[in-house]
Amino acid sequence: MNTSPLIGIVGSAGAYGRWLRRFFEAQMGLTVIGHDPADATSHSEEDLLTRADVLLFSAPIRHTPALIERYIAQSAGRESGKLWLDITSVKVAPVAAMLHSQAEVVGLHPMTAPPKSPTLRGRVLVVCAARIARWKPWLSALLAALEAECVVATPEQHDRAMALVQALVHAGHLAQASVLNDPAARPGALETLLPFRSASFEMDAAIAARILSLNPSIYEDIQFGNPYVPDVLRRAAERLHRIATLVGQGSDAARNAFRQEFLLHNQQGFGDVVLAEGNYTFERLGYLLADLHDEHSMSIHLPEDRPGSLRDLLQIFERHGVNIASLHSSRTPAGEVHFRFGFSRDTRPTQLSEVAQTLQGSGIGRVLPD
Repeated sequence: MNTSPLIGIVGSAGAYGRWLRRFFEAQMGLTVIGHDPADATSHSEEDLLTRADVLLFSAPIRHTPALIERYIAQSAGRESGKLWLDITSVKVAPVAAMLHSQAEVVGLHPMTAPPKSPTLRGRVLVVCAARIARWKPWLSALLAALEAECVVATPEQHDRAMALVQALVHAGHLAQASVLNDPAARPGALETLLPFRSASFEMDAAIAARILSLNPSIYEDIQFGNPYVPDVLRRAAERLHRIATLVGQGSDAARNAFRQEFLLHNQQGFGDVVLAEGNYTFERLGYLLADLHDEHSMSIHLPEDRPGSLRDLLQIFERHGVNIASLHSSRTPAGEVHFRFGFSRDTRPTQLSEVAQTLQGSGIGRVLPD
């Protein structure tokens, strides 16, 4: 096994292909070559098969199994002793296809779109180690460098879970989006609903917006490419229809049936621990949303990633008598880490203006537009 393997990415011009290239080069110090029909300057498939020690498939879900089979036929056994990976959101078919090769095989599924951060820290990565021996130490190094929370599963376990974790969730939010987008179902323009938001509505609307903002093909393939999805969606449709029927009846008996079937029965099924943890998570997200809507706030980027930068910044607030009520770190759309400060209600706009001027002159940080 080569401890510094050459990485070949199939689909190198895609969003994840580009992110993976940056990751392998910057975080692991490896050389990367890639092939993508969308990039005329990319390497040929033959180059990848000849030169790459690790071949990673980052292609659309629906095309990945056939693509892998084509690479197997073209490789004609040259992949023996190498490592093949894929990162699709469905695992049974791609992993089964890779197992037709003579390479060692691992299926990976990052449970996130390509992040703006350099690693998958704070995100989940599902690992389906289908055939791994000599490459096991390097795989461990890869997973450590990715910094993800790794979940080990078989391809079948993965796809069954994704039918619930991804397909069911996406379908529910797309159905919600369709209702919200129906002029007959709402009292005015879609924007007029936002002032009436609850934390639940705001989270749901954000998830729907996230889905609708990204590549439609990915969400389409998650629904159509997983054989366990149709049954899950049928079950969801049956339960939603049952709720609609009971609410439509409106009787005391219907109310009791709704309470028993959808509240008390599910409350018992989830259990005290899951309910307590989920409720606490919801409350934390609710507090975060409340802080983000606070008008007494300022977002600041610290260009120098060094110990003491945040302390220097806090001293500027102290110098101007500004009392901090909340502090959150996040990333701008461009990927810059920034801190969002909320302030007490008695903070004067002139104080914040003075803080901004001091920051601009100090070079410690840069105030970002909200």
